[in-house]
Amino acid sequence: MEHGEEKAQINYEAVSDVVPEAKTYQQEEQQHEQQLLNLLDEDRLQYAGSIVLGLSDALVELTGALAGLTLALQNVKLIALSGLITGIAASMSMAASEYLSTRSEITKKNPVRAAIYTGVAYICTVILLILPYLFFENYYLDLTIALTTAVIIIAVFNFYISIAKGESFRERFFEMAGLCLGVATVSFIIGYFIRQWLGIEI
Repeated sequence: MEHGEEKAQINYEAVSDVVPEAKTYQQEEQQHEQQLLNLLDEDRLQYAGSIVLGLSDALVELTGALAGLTLALQNVKLIALSGLITGIAASMSMAASEYLSTRSEITKKNPVRAAIYTGVAYICTVILLILPYLFFENYYLDLTIALTTAVIIIAVFNFYISIAKGESFRERFFEMAGLCLGVATVSFIIGYFIRQWLGIEI
């Protein structure tokens, strides 16, 4: 939408010398563009990096952990408990890291707000990924739902960012989804071998 607004403004500028009324329309287009940007919430865009950090780390780390735990433990309550503890601890760690990182940089971002965005994005992702294990007894089904949820989160967030910043949705989506699912696959395999190696039976 924003690109369309920019093209319209260029067209109005081109004809403004010939048609004086075009300047009025140009001003209206500028106001319209500003309204669109406000709808996208520029404050969140400013902290998009912090949100990306929380989301991407939670998606990659927790999907990997859940995949490994699913095959290693094969008990939904233990998987949910382990995943939740891991997720909460990691969210606080990531928030603290983002605070220190932002504070050490020359930026307009508030370190506390950056940390909050990172931590909240992380913990929300953790909750969404853990939920299936609290409702369904089939741990393979739970893992499938968790991975599907992860892909949906990646798609929604990257769509928002691609619209707001004019970046390629497909490239961002496949990169992030590939990392997430790749780590989950490797962790799933590792979980299997660890279970066999230690002879764990629960």
